[in-house]
Amino acid sequence: MAFDEILGERIKTQLDQMGTKHVEKHMFGGLGFMIADKMCIGVVKNELMLRVLPERIEKVLLTPNVRPMDFTGRPMKGFVFIKPEGFVNDEDLSNWIDIAVEFGKFGVVKSKKKK
Repeated sequence: MAFDEILGERIKTQLDQMGTKHVEKHMFGGLGFMIADKMCIGVVKNELMLRVLPERIEKVLLTPNVRPMDFTGRPMKGFVFIKPEGFVNDEDLSNWIDIAVEFGKFGVVKSKKKK
């Protein structure tokens, strides 16, 4: 499954310009960016995948071109997909990246218990 490599470069460039430490990982047939060891932003096909703090998720879901992330067939809590129309210009993309970085800084990830 291919992903929009140009979008991946746009994200990487903005994260670098912000001075945000990140790690790129190829995952789910796309590209993910880990911030503070948390999966926060990525590219799946031609869409932006974003992780959002719980207190912001309802407002983000009301934004045009945004829908719950349903990669597995059911919505994943705290994750959204954004259609390309939602990040045409760099300013729009920057706003989304800010939300992802916020999750990286303040979000809590529950770890699965090992059996």
